[in-house]
Amino acid sequence: MEPPADPRARRLFGGSARALGDLANSPFRADRDRIVASPFFARLNGVTQVISPGGSGLLVHNRLTHSLKVAQVARAIAERLTADERWRELLEKLGGCDPDVVEAAALAHDLGHPPFGHLGERVLDRLARQRLGLADGFEGNAQSYRIVTSTEIRGAATTGLDLTAAVRAALLKYPWTRLDHPDPHPRHLDPAPRGAAAPPDDPESGSAKFGAYRTELTDLRQAREPFAGRIADWQQTVEASIMDTADDIAYAIHDVEDFYRVGVLQQGAVATELMAWQRENGHLRAVTASALAAPGRRPGAAIEQLRRQLHRKDGWIADDEAFAAAVEHVRQELVEGLLALPFDGSIEAEQYVARFSARWTTRLVDAITVTEAPSMRSGHVLLAPAQWHEVQVLKFVHHRFVLARPDLALHQRGQARLLGTLVEALWEWLLDPEEATRLPRRLHDLVELAEAELHPRTPDRIGRARGRAIVDFVAQLTDGQAVAMLDALSGRSGALWTDAFVL
Repeated sequence: MEPPADPRARRLFGGSARALGDLANSPFRADRDRIVASPFFARLNGVTQVISPGGSGLLVHNRLTHSLKVAQVARAIAERLTADERWRELLEKLGGCDPDVVEAAALAHDLGHPPFGHLGERVLDRLARQRLGLADGFEGNAQSYRIVTSTEIRGAATTGLDLTAAVRAALLKYPWTRLDHPDPHPRHLDPAPRGAAAPPDDPESGSAKFGAYRTELTDLRQAREPFAGRIADWQQTVEASIMDTADDIAYAIHDVEDFYRVGVLQQGAVATELMAWQRENGHLRAVTASALAAPGRRPGAAIEQLRRQLHRKDGWIADDEAFAAAVEHVRQELVEGLLALPFDGSIEAEQYVARFSARWTTRLVDAITVTEAPSMRSGHVLLAPAQWHEVQVLKFVHHRFVLARPDLALHQRGQARLLGTLVEALWEWLLDPEEATRLPRRLHDLVELAEAELHPRTPDRIGRARGRAIVDFVAQLTDGQAVAMLDALSGRSGALWTDAFVL
């Protein structure tokens, strides 16, 4: 059986180019090159990962460096799996695994992240739904898919990046829309796949995470069509599963590096929490949930809450012995290892960080396995139980000792207010009839694109098109551009022409 002539429709023959030695002409490598050449990829250099580079005063990861490292880890996983005879037949049965596809998807997976990282994502979603009347709201993964299929321009006759179906499918970490595709919608499954459940405080809003807006639903279906009958409608492709796992690994390791460099992650605080739980976990297990959550700084209580949460959400893999072993391993690596000496910028300190990162990356990549029948909460590609628990504990350290800090909250509240004010200012500009000919050209184009996507009889079609255009416009800004644009719109900027670069 020969592969289809059109590489955009080709999926199950992803390995054929490699088998024929035709690497130079691989359509998947062409996809990777298109992604890297996109201005949306370049802008990630100015988008926050967790800590704003401008606020930290040090060189920390941004969305671009994060994406590059995810791609590096993802390719290492894909190459390891495809070289292992144990998985070859199963990978082919599930739809194939091509390292070029995996790398391209990893490079593109964060293209849609807005200014100020996950905070910006939450703020734009709230504004899109509550202020602009968009049922789909905003979601970074769906925005990435929208960019590569709709809003990026490649040539006069092409919208989107014209990527192969294989790479587009690999981008779909959450292969469903917010509310109604596929049917039955995965948020109604028990248990719901990871990300598919609605937020507890807004059960009618649809899935918390989703891979595409309704405007890109036809494209999602076409990208996923070759996998029909091989994987469930709501399940990631193997290549998407690898990308997702690599994202988790990079997030767990490299963000810890950043916090150590900046001096936010302190040995004493981490040691107190981990060691208190190790000493008193028998007693803590008997404490009621309300007592654990009570205000105060009871050492060990937070990580006991994590243990219970893992059992509640991920009973398919959660194991107390593996959890205790993970706490001990992270304690050794962090408390007695990385955090034992403050980062001082020396060559020796940099080498120590590099060894920490390399050691953890190797440990986690080597622990990857493939399963034909994964849990509803997992993909076909996953970490072994021991390493899965270690990643959960590393992510706990990140959340507990960085994201929960009041000083970071203060900074982020200001950023949230900035985005809200910017969206409101752009809305007022769009509604001003005297300014119709002086709108930013990109904003004008995005309004036309959004209007063309909506059915002519859509209620308040123009209003919804304007709302989606504003969301698209703000989401494409860097952190610095968002600040500069609001300064200009507020009359605070004295640099007339340099402000035009965001328009």
